[in-house]
Amino acid sequence: MTILSDTIDKPEADAGERAADARPDATRKRRPIPWTRVLAYGVLPALALLLALASGYLAWVGGPTDELDRARTESVRAARDDAVALLSYRADSAERELAGARERLTGDFKDAYTTLTREVVIPGAKEKHVSAVAKVTAAASVSATHDHAVVLLFVNQTVTVGDGAPTDTRPVIRVSLDKVRGRWLVSHFDPV
Repeated sequence: MTILSDTIDKPEADAGERAADARPDATRKRRPIPWTRVLAYGVLPALALLLALASGYLAWVGGPTDELDRARTESVRAARDDAVALLSYRADSAERELAGARERLTGDFKDAYTTLTREVVIPGAKEKHVSAVAKVTAAASVSATHDHAVVLLFVNQTVTVGDGAPTDTRPVIRVSLDKVRGRWLVSHFDPV
């Protein structure tokens, strides 16, 4: 045999060996699934994405509710404080106290309150030595948005004229407030 004939016969044998190599070998071991990689690159990122989506959804759903609750709480607190400031004064310092109360007002009500206090309340307090003390006994939010609120107040006001006996009144007041530059200001102050 020559080298040439050995090479010619061999390709058939090599083709058979190549075909055997191409077939999956039953005795070959399958590579085990690397669970740490599946966990690190598949499950954990998917879980993080789901948590991010869930927290975003809850913030989207709960956000407006939190804002309204905050508006209710802040507006009720402001209405209580403002009512006490508007309705309380001493005879000797009425002008200063009521001028300070005007800073808590807005709109047409501010103009009307300014006129009333300058023309009636301050002169009367000075001439007749009138003093008033107000206390809010109860308050409730009627409605609230992010920039407007209505609050119902139950007030006890004690008025003393000169050396006379104090007179008590218990008005119920509906207070409308507008949020102006981050502050709740009184826009209406109406006895019910």
